[in-house]
Amino acid sequence: MIARVDPFIGTEAVDLPPQTGLAATWWWPKPQVGNTHPGATYPLGMVSACAYSGAYPTGYGRYDLATEGVPPMIHEGGVASGFTHFQQSGTGAIRKYYNYFRVTPMLEPLDVLGRTWELLEEAAEPGYYATTLDSGIRAELTVGPKSAVHRYTFPRNPNARIVIDFSLGGLSIPHGETIPLRAKLEQVAPGIAQGEIVVEGAPLAVYIECDAHTWRQMLWYDRRLMPGGTRLAFDHIRPTTLRPFGLMWAGPSEPGQSIEVRIGFSLRGVEQARANLRADEGTGPARFPHRRDRTKKAWRKHLKAITVDTPSTERQTVFSTALYHSLIKPCLAPEESPFWPTEGPFVFDLCTMWDIYRTQLPLITTLFPERAVELANALLTICEEEGNFPIGYRMARGSDRFSRQGSALAQTFLADLCQLGLPGIDWEWALVHMHADLRRTYGEDFLLRGHAHPISHTLDLAYGYWCTAKVAARVGDRALAEEFTALATRWTNAFDAQTGLLHDSTFYEGSRYNYSFRLLHDMRSRIELSGGDEGFVAALDAFFGFGAEPVRQPGVAPGLDELAAGYSLGRFEGLNNEPDMEAPWAYHYAGRPDRTAEIVHAAVHQQFGTGRGGLPGNDDSGGISSWYVWASLGLFPVAGQNLFLVNAPAFAESELRVGGDAFRIETAGFVEPRRDGPTQYVQSAELNGDPLERTWLRGDELHRGGSLLLRLGPEPSEWGRMSRPPSYPER
Repeated sequence: MIARVDPFIGTEAVDLPPQTGLAATWWWPKPQVGNTHPGATYPLGMVSACAYSGAYPTGYGRYDLATEGVPPMIHEGGVASGFTHFQQSGTGAIRKYYNYFRVTPMLEPLDVLGRTWELLEEAAEPGYYATTLDSGIRAELTVGPKSAVHRYTFPRNPNARIVIDFSLGGLSIPHGETIPLRAKLEQVAPGIAQGEIVVEGAPLAVYIECDAHTWRQMLWYDRRLMPGGTRLAFDHIRPTTLRPFGLMWAGPSEPGQSIEVRIGFSLRGVEQARANLRADEGTGPARFPHRRDRTKKAWRKHLKAITVDTPSTERQTVFSTALYHSLIKPCLAPEESPFWPTEGPFVFDLCTMWDIYRTQLPLITTLFPERAVELANALLTICEEEGNFPIGYRMARGSDRFSRQGSALAQTFLADLCQLGLPGIDWEWALVHMHADLRRTYGEDFLLRGHAHPISHTLDLAYGYWCTAKVAARVGDRALAEEFTALATRWTNAFDAQTGLLHDSTFYEGSRYNYSFRLLHDMRSRIELSGGDEGFVAALDAFFGFGAEPVRQPGVAPGLDELAAGYSLGRFEGLNNEPDMEAPWAYHYAGRPDRTAEIVHAAVHQQFGTGRGGLPGNDDSGGISSWYVWASLGLFPVAGQNLFLVNAPAFAESELRVGGDAFRIETAGFVEPRRDGPTQYVQSAELNGDPLERTWLRGDELHRGGSLLLRLGPEPSEWGRMSRPPSYPER
């Protein structure tokens, strides 16, 4: 799997073959670019490192800010002014862009720091990034869980330099910069320095080692050297008073001479940064090969969690890269909270729950349950310390600014863990915070009026109460479980009985159509609101464009009229965004899994591809990539319900390593799919050798391992038409 990963997928604007058939009727309102980066990463690690152009939103690439349509370019090609740390992965307008401690290898005077060089001969694989600047310097980057190692190979030059800028952060686009509030740095010994910056209210410390022992080591301020200076400190920096400052090594270089820079990071001071560097890299020079090998092994282990069988190298590349992108974020940083003194799990770059709670978090829970428990405990501690579960959480104080996106999303994640019976969580402690969180912000309106606007929050909160009732039942609080179960029925208040769709409201990145087909806990009653199976299927068919004409996608900087016309279509967003990503599986609840098969086939094979433009929209911390992983396996998690819906897979065979066991998905009658080829439908199924008439699996059936055999054919069958997925309350 690791050999097929292409970290460059998603780094440029969408560049897929023209959509045909059903896929041509879907409308993509959001940015048509993956917003990923090819830099060095560690699985769910704290640190990333990549070439820095200052472009939106990761600091890598050539695009300006875009919230709709095709992103405008600010660079004609790949360029970099150096190499930075802590990049976003696939996100959009979150306003916290990191890219701290830029390291710049250069042959020019310090005065030109900040200029860009063309990127040549780029290469990337999980845990490794390399490029040659047009100055002739070869740059290679790798990372550990809490560290980064740079290796620069210079041509012959009498005045080579490695410059570290402590003052730079964010992006170089308007309003994208991040200004440190306080900073200090000092030289410790030849080849050793340390320091700390406070950015967005969070302290970030570094301990730096550089193998350029024969070169001069100096501090600099405002691009002027400070010979003999050993320490810089700034108690209060304002945007109007900021001048660049940092550290530099300079000296003559010989052809092929390599110099290594090792940086340990911590949110708890320089001593812990030093300890993190030692834990990740050991001691001594030339640690790059060892670190690169260890990180590659970590990625190989994680990517082996799923194997697929396909003769197509292109499809293997798309799947392997999707799994890779699904395991970059969030950043798990144990013992690193800068905001409270207690030890234990900590997480940042959770950007955002709205994007990942339906696909990526269930994937982590399935493949790496111990990491899911770590994340859950980190979220519970955040809630205890800060007063609410975050929708998004970053390396920044006061960092949850996503309340309009959704409510009660952590409750969904926790409910899955609770129903699986995973150890390591104090569920009485969890219940206290899950309950309190439901009463905050939009939760007050929900309790007082029975609904909340944006109306999608009514669905969130009702579902949150249903999920929390599961935890209350687990700890034996029957009265609370009954109270929450009753509150969970308020989801009906969100719907207009005349249309079978949500009431008019404001909607975050979508219309009422995009939110109307969510997978609720009581889908039987939801379908009745639309007039029964026939009416519900008709509404879904219109939403997914059956029988509709192809649409025209937004271009660069689309106008308000163009966007309004597109939203008025009431059409599926085609994985260009997250609000309707689960809707294809709503057909299961109306006895039409054949329709799910048709939509998923079109999405998997037409909306994803190889090359830099191979994603249909912002990957959003793996939210879209993990959708692809599930969909191509023929499974989809119903987040919060400990349930997996079954569909025709895109591979003849696949295997998931679930904990210490393996779950194998096999097929009979499988035909290797084509991009615009026919759909395959499930004719019958067997679970561990026994007939499976239902279209779903319970979480425990998947997690204990076993085998699922799906017999496929070219025409829809009767399989799944009568047996519907669970709907609560059961009747």
